[in-house]
Amino acid sequence: MASAVYPSLKDRPVFITGGAGGIGQAMTEGFAAQGARVAFVDLDAERGHALARELAAGGATDPLFIPCDLRDVDALKAAMAAANARHGDLSVLVNNAANDTRHALADLTPQAWDDRMAVNLRPMVFAAQGAAPQMRRRGGGSIINLGSISWKTATAGMVGYTTAKAAVHGLTRTLARELGPDGVRVNTLSPGWVMTERQLALWVDANAEAEMDRAQCLKIRLQPADIVAMVLFLAADDARGCTAQDFTVDAGWA
Repeated sequence: MASAVYPSLKDRPVFITGGAGGIGQAMTEGFAAQGARVAFVDLDAERGHALARELAAGGATDPLFIPCDLRDVDALKAAMAAANARHGDLSVLVNNAANDTRHALADLTPQAWDDRMAVNLRPMVFAAQGAAPQMRRRGGGSIINLGSISWKTATAGMVGYTTAKAAVHGLTRTLARELGPDGVRVNTLSPGWVMTERQLALWVDANAEAEMDRAQCLKIRLQPADIVAMVLFLAADDARGCTAQDFTVDAGWA
């Protein structure tokens, strides 16, 4: 599949959470291919360092990986400061990291609930807080918050995840209003069921295949590249008029 080239992304500092695997890895690779200066964080240090080395060997512009557990807000702030020191003021923030581990309502504890919020929602708030002054100094920027169609389709079995993802668009809307006067665009990108290594290993079985065929208008299997294509557009100047919106890439499911 041919990919668009966005000249406005060349040399722009980009920060991606959860950028070492799955959709996040594809995003990291996608921005690097555009010539952006990519910094990314992930819990998987081994995979992150390997990806950074691979990108550098392929000619990417100074890729930077920083191991980080996003439940630690101070560690997230430190990682963003390190990226700023290396690449300059941020132009693009992609709040991608999430954990969609299934869990029954009956098994949910207050501690587990807090952990779902600490992974799937809270880092977005504080990453945006850290990005805002940098983008203000640049005269603008783009924040892309990864949502999900799971709450729109009333998906059961992961109430903490779906609740957090429903809240993401509320965060997007209020940040878009607050940061708009500074030229900062904020949008939600809600993927459908994307065929990542994790999804294929844990949850995509014959029943899941049948459900996708039933629910999707397009009888395809979404790939990380389908999500990256929209992320790159929203990050680029081509989307200068897009903010406070929820862009859905789900093959017509929700």
